[in-house]
Amino acid sequence: MAGDNIPCSEFMNLEVDTPTCDGLKQEKLLSASQRRCYSLCRRKSFAAFVASKRSSGQEVEGSTAWCCCGQTFSEHPAVHKHVARTHNSEIQQLTQDTYEHLLSQMEEEPETQQLDEHKAAAVDVSAWTPNIGHVSEGQLKNGPGKVLLYYCYCHVEEPHIICAWQKALCEKLHLTGKVRVATEGINGTVGGTVMATDIYIEAMTSHPLFKMDREDFKTSDGGAECFTDLKVGVYKEIVPMGVDPDVISYQLAGVHLEPEAFHREVEALLAEGDFCSDTILLDCRNFYESKIGQFTRCLAPNIRKFSYFPDYVDQNLELFRDKKVLMYCTGGIRCERGSAYLRSKDVCKEVYQLKGGIHKYLERFPEGFYRGKLFVFDERYTISSNNDIISDCRYCGSPWDHYELCSTNFCCQLVLSCPSCRQGGHTACCPTCQMKGRAQSEATPHQKEECECTDTRPRIPQDVSQT
Repeated sequence: MAGDNIPCSEFMNLEVDTPTCDGLKQEKLLSASQRRCYSLCRRKSFAAFVASKRSSGQEVEGSTAWCCCGQTFSEHPAVHKHVARTHNSEIQQLTQDTYEHLLSQMEEEPETQQLDEHKAAAVDVSAWTPNIGHVSEGQLKNGPGKVLLYYCYCHVEEPHIICAWQKALCEKLHLTGKVRVATEGINGTVGGTVMATDIYIEAMTSHPLFKMDREDFKTSDGGAECFTDLKVGVYKEIVPMGVDPDVISYQLAGVHLEPEAFHREVEALLAEGDFCSDTILLDCRNFYESKIGQFTRCLAPNIRKFSYFPDYVDQNLELFRDKKVLMYCTGGIRCERGSAYLRSKDVCKEVYQLKGGIHKYLERFPEGFYRGKLFVFDERYTISSNNDIISDCRYCGSPWDHYELCSTNFCCQLVLSCPSCRQGGHTACCPTCQMKGRAQSEATPHQKEECECTDTRPRIPQDVSQT
């Protein structure tokens, strides 16, 4: 699943019965899901504050300008840094107000949501669950394992019912992982024993709604231990691009190319070398994914999450004008919406996407044009089919491609730090964050992830900030 800048994404099942936070000082009292909710409220409050500073009558060299504290800013990063450094107290108050309003809304649960959940509870989902009376608990819980990755776009009339079925099915099979359900379909990655995952595939392919085949599932070595728990929820999108599926539908996606056809296209592109100017090989994953593995001679956007992809496209329309675009991602799902968004701009000559994503390509061409590791959104972080290392250690520059989470509390960045540098104490994502980590204490925890890594990349996507 495509997610945030770490291998876990939006909150699910937000609880509202714990104390609200008194700014960031009390954030440690909240559950992990509530902290993510609070962080979302902060980002939206930040975006709203920046938008309020937008100059309605002044432009700098034909571009948007922002005026604040007697200064004029012509670029997003400049005004964002100014607001973050100068107006933190105002942002914190706005965040607190937004967060408390959200909690009050959730306490007053909409009648339609109550009806959906009551309807789901009343449906007997056992009819969609295979009979596993012949299978022992030991076979479901012990032995070699697999991790499955899949998605299916289709119209789901009652997503809450499908959600209830998925949760019951996964719990019965002792599967862990993440499943997103929406009116536009389902997207999941789950891990368990070979027996349990095979039964799960059987249940999915037997369900009349999805009409899936076994080929629609990408598999890799792993198991239930690859995920910390099971998360199943109903969402607006099955992959979080931040664009209403009713506006940009997966049905507008580009032409799907089987791995063999995609391989031939990349081969032709590489054969032409610098003389090829009409084709772009586009990686629509996040920067930390493409950093450790990518197709030779690809264009890899410097984005932190997939919801930034539309903004990237909007800012680079001329780059794609009259070009043939070959898109790829991990399992194919981000290309479905990403290619649809790119096609909606009506600038490309042709838009193609790799069917089944890198996962399926590597099954067919393990030593093909994709080099390095494949990032996955679970506790493994990466899987591989070749021995190439295309990235290096953050600190010493030696070849290294094994990610670890930054050791500084509340920092969600991933870090490439080789064993030698880690032994030397370099366990944070950058020197700035490393210093913050050393200064931490129980009394004054560091609660921001701003550091050298985040300062160099946009943090507020256009679809959220509208600035």
